[in-house]
Amino acid sequence: MKTNRICQILGIEKPVIQGPLSWLTDARLVAAVSNAGGLGVLGPNAGLTAETAVSTPEETAEKMREEIRKTKRLTEKPFAVNLIPTPQNDIWTPGILKVIKEEAVKAVVYTGYGEGAIIPALFAELKAAGVAIIYRDINPTPENSREAERAGADIIVATGFDEGGTLPGTVLGTFSIVPMIVDAVEHVPVLAAGGIVDKRTARAAHALGAEGVFAGSVFISTEESRVPQSVKEKIVAANGLDLSLFRTLPDYYRSLPGKLAKKLVEMDSAGASKEEIGRVMGGLRGLRLGMLEGNTDEGYISLGTGIGGIKAITRVAEVVEQLTA
Repeated sequence: MKTNRICQILGIEKPVIQGPLSWLTDARLVAAVSNAGGLGVLGPNAGLTAETAVSTPEETAEKMREEIRKTKRLTEKPFAVNLIPTPQNDIWTPGILKVIKEEAVKAVVYTGYGEGAIIPALFAELKAAGVAIIYRDINPTPENSREAERAGADIIVATGFDEGGTLPGTVLGTFSIVPMIVDAVEHVPVLAAGGIVDKRTARAAHALGAEGVFAGSVFISTEESRVPQSVKEKIVAANGLDLSLFRTLPDYYRSLPGKLAKKLVEMDSAGASKEEIGRVMGGLRGLRLGMLEGNTDEGYISLGTGIGGIKAITRVAEVVEQLTA
């Protein structure tokens, strides 16, 4: 049997990486993914609620430390933390990076947004600390994938427009972007992201040249997920045709039906600017309200187009098994 490079690099058993999912992650979900053989990832605001949310870099870093330690109590397997560095005035990354090194976290999902997202000095610091780098650019291209590889990325994520959450500005589906990125890089393995929810879509990703999958929506509807039962039931009952697409910052989002989602689509149709729509959308506050609190009057439920393949609320271990069947 051919050795899987994703598993080798990350020290895991199955090449399944759970997307960071911001507010929707916590120690329980992340540990469940890692215990099932994949790699769980703590996203920004992991484990927090509106009441426990913090605003200073120091507090944010310490809250992440708490969630890392909670995760360690639930699993002895590797897991990762999400980093979203910015080229200028980045007050958040230094504190999180310090915690990652002090807590001996084995890997990061390094999210790249726009020009200057690949910071060679940060790559070098992570590599020196023995931290594996999974690089995920919001707009993957052959050029930024090769640049990330040269900077020291261990794994590249090729994200298609089929994904949930913050969508790429380049409207290329997973079937188009994955082979493009696989062909572009020279030595590093590629993960496929966008619309992957079951064994059929996972097999398709591997057929396109990916060596593993990077999945988000399918973990939101699991038993171990912290989202309310009402949101999980909406996910299971829906398919991709139920999702509404609208422009916003930085480019696009999509959502299941709700009062806010309807308003955002109407604003888009009426020609409102992305900035105007973004203000009404409320950024990640809208995600927290819609997905963590089930309030679709003031929030949104953002998912990938593959949700029609999610047939039931199942345990994380079953999802990981499906994605590696």
